[in-house]
Amino acid sequence: MASELHQLRFDPPQSNASDESSAQDDRPLLNPDSDAVADDDSDDLHQKYAPFVRRDVYGTMGRGELPWMEKVLLAIALVTIVPIRVVIGMSLLFLYYMICRVCTLFHDPNRETDEQEDYAHMVGWRRSVIVCTGRFLSRAMLFVLGFYWISEVYRILPNEDKSTNENEGQEKSQESERPGAIISNHVSYLDILYHMSSSFPSFVAKRSVANIPLVGIISKCLGCVYVQRESKTSDSKGVSGVVSERIREAVKNSSAPMMMLFPEGTTTNGEFLLPFKTGAFLSRAPVLPLILRYPYQRFSLAWESITGGRHFLLLLCQFVNHMEVIRLPVYVPSPEEKNDPKLYANNVRRLMAKEGNMMLSDIGLAEKRVYLAALNVLVCPGMNCYDGGSYAPIHLSRYY
Repeated sequence: MASELHQLRFDPPQSNASDESSAQDDRPLLNPDSDAVADDDSDDLHQKYAPFVRRDVYGTMGRGELPWMEKVLLAIALVTIVPIRVVIGMSLLFLYYMICRVCTLFHDPNRETDEQEDYAHMVGWRRSVIVCTGRFLSRAMLFVLGFYWISEVYRILPNEDKSTNENEGQEKSQESERPGAIISNHVSYLDILYHMSSSFPSFVAKRSVANIPLVGIISKCLGCVYVQRESKTSDSKGVSGVVSERIREAVKNSSAPMMMLFPEGTTTNGEFLLPFKTGAFLSRAPVLPLILRYPYQRFSLAWESITGGRHFLLLLCQFVNHMEVIRLPVYVPSPEEKNDPKLYANNVRRLMAKEGNMMLSDIGLAEKRVYLAALNVLVCPGMNCYDGGSYAPIHLSRYY
């Protein structure tokens, strides 16, 4: 693997446009009456913001004109599988809520700061029950949503260094290469369910998630690190510190939960990889790169330019959904990468793009907001068809 990674490593450029624009990622959507938005026609717009474009049967924002056969399939699904999936899905969610509630009874949460509390550091039977049932029920939820099988590929890269002595320092090597974080591309909210079913890691989520009925206690059992997106204080620095400590703890302690981070800061259509934020790489710890893909024929599962409610309803109407996972070896940073988080992030990004056959893009969340504002003008003039909706773990580029 050393020779393969050496070819991908490179010196970072003198200036990084994505870093310069990251400070503006929290700006509001452009005014729909903006002349700059009105001047862009549809074709140029989709070409310029290609990482966020939907290319399925349902069209831009999920509002395209459907063929009659697709309408028939939707009608059949709405009166057959959709009610069944809703009932079973809510039952699974409530069941896991009750399991988390019972396992956390009479147990004080772990408090890292005044704003951070979780149950991820419990030990014994309580933690075992929460993790095992969480993984099982997450996979069951994916099955209910139509993911009857998930293709997983374990990619092995060439490694020229294993010819010296295979047994010498084996335990030390395993400990030094234990990842503290999982690094994944971000396509949909469905990513969360897969990672829960696979490794049950901790996520970064909005602080309001902790107060959502049913979901709040589950997020605490996951060990989510909460942030306040609207806050303009130095809170983000504290969050970065908590995440880095969690990553280092996971490296040293195999029973500690790993962090799950989406360094792109937002979702894409799965064909591109956006610039990585450096927050996931500040701890200098090894990471586990993972690539998610959602092959489709009719409906793209990428959560792009479509409201959450419309996307979830169309998801429920699909009789079968597909997911592919590519697992890469643990990426151990070089001394140069440890001293330069930007170099570390860029090299991991290039490796993931190469192995996942994805294109690299220089745009990010700021440009995505421009694209969504333009779509509101072109597709729904005088209306707001897309509210920029974000859910718990995404759109946190101010921090990562």
